[in-house]
Amino acid sequence: MLDYENYPVIAAVKSRDDLEHAIRSEVQAIFLLSSNIIDIEALSSLAHSCGKILFIHMDFVDGLSKDTAGVRYLSTKGIDGIISTRSNIISAAHDAGIFCIQRFFMIDSRSVDTALETLKQSKADMIEIMPALAYKSITKIKNNIQIPIIAGGLIESRDEVYKALGAGASMISTGKTELWND
Repeated sequence: MLDYENYPVIAAVKSRDDLEHAIRSEVQAIFLLSSNIIDIEALSSLAHSCGKILFIHMDFVDGLSKDTAGVRYLSTKGIDGIISTRSNIISAAHDAGIFCIQRFFMIDSRSVDTALETLKQSKADMIEIMPALAYKSITKIKNNIQIPIIAGGLIESRDEVYKALGAGASMISTGKTELWND
């Protein structure tokens, strides 16, 4: 689904203006970090019409319950996948046949251990580690799992993109529009 080698940068968008910028950019994939149930289908159609893959951050969809019914609802709206921090949402998405990315926040060494324990049970297709600048966490987790890692958050320069990729991330997600094009 995702072409890591040719498109390692994912546009992380929070507004309609950012979405418009992302669909005109060179990125392959877009993480929609703020949405509502009314607009999802239209935004998915817009992204697809521009050749983009759209992932919805399930935890931030206004008007949508964060449960199995919410996942089933999203599965009817043409999205390509979901992002969530919640293991129950990841499992429900996996069971519904939706590509799922589980997001983990690395705030200390215990966070790494917790993520590794969670991943033993997780049905995630990919994981996202935040902040992306947690290079040691990326390397440690990459050495213990067999699914691709996305590094997200606080990426502000090409150098940071390369460091995250060098630490073992397959892709990075960023809201920094200057990094969406080569």
